[in-house]
Amino acid sequence: MIAREEAQRGAPLVQLLPWPAMRRVANPPNPWSSREVEWLEPPPIVQLEVYEEQARSILAQNDSPDVPFRFSVNPYRGCQHACAYCYARATHSYLGLGAGTDFDSKIVVKRNAPELLAQELRRKRQPIDWIAFSGVTDCYQPLEASYQLTRRCLEVCLERNQSIGIVTKSALVRRDAALLGQLARRASVRVFVSIPFWDSDMCRAIEPWAPTPKTRIQTLQALAEAGVETGVAFAPMIPGLNDSQINDVLRAARAAGAQFAFMIPLRLSPQVREVFEERLREAYPGRANKVLSALAQIRGGQSNQTNFGERMRGSGPRWQAVQDLFALECRRLGLNSAVESKQQPVEPLAPAPRQGEQQHVLF
Repeated sequence: MIAREEAQRGAPLVQLLPWPAMRRVANPPNPWSSREVEWLEPPPIVQLEVYEEQARSILAQNDSPDVPFRFSVNPYRGCQHACAYCYARATHSYLGLGAGTDFDSKIVVKRNAPELLAQELRRKRQPIDWIAFSGVTDCYQPLEASYQLTRRCLEVCLERNQSIGIVTKSALVRRDAALLGQLARRASVRVFVSIPFWDSDMCRAIEPWAPTPKTRIQTLQALAEAGVETGVAFAPMIPGLNDSQINDVLRAARAAGAQFAFMIPLRLSPQVREVFEERLREAYPGRANKVLSALAQIRGGQSNQTNFGERMRGSGPRWQAVQDLFALECRRLGLNSAVESKQQPVEPLAPAPRQGEQQHVLF
């Protein structure tokens, strides 16, 4: 069982956490009893533990060449969607927790995120071009229905006409469609919905508590109808598993009003690989070795690239073939056409592409 790193059950969990301002909520709010339950999938079967934190800061600054945005906001640590491949799983170890079921079921909530964001934006001497929401974990995971931290942060951005970008899997973002539309009339707003699977059974096996692909397409349509620029993130691309589903996802997203698209290959740190491989072998025992072998083909013989500038890219003939297919279908559908015609600012998810590569956009 993956949860062996969570086997330290003898000591109270709070003793493992390094922030004294963090406390376990004895009776946490239940998103499925909120007024926003219509946007949620059925609740996970695992027991949820919620820890509230008085964060010291909320506006994270990034200088990695692998990530395009400089500033990001993440109101939650951990994620109830429980996606097996999530690169953020490794960050739970900073809290003294595990990358397996701890990440899915022990969620840290930054209660003061909106107030901190307002304070930090006021202190900035120069305006910020973009703020990325969900740079680490999904800002619209189910607990957002109860805490409304992301919505309140967006209200702060509205007050300052602050441009923002969001990446999410959740239909809960539809709750804020009108607010995002209002902000889009004052500043730049772009929302990407992550849809790496078109096969709903495969989606449920690898992303057990995330919305179905159909629900995510409906989310794209609702946002587009609200006047919000939308895009689809085919991320991660898992060679030998979901690469054959690229065209289906892009076509459905475009029909729902998406204007942009990007793709990122799977990367597995050691902690995340353990979770992903267990889930993969359980769901697809006869296919798992082929998938892991294909991943190594696009990752220089490994499952992960740790060099700056390489982590969000693949390499080799197999990656190039998938990338060419993605670019061809985007051109056929008219996705990213505004960027290619220079009518929109380009902000790639990966750093500037190598010569001959197609550039895909995030914000």
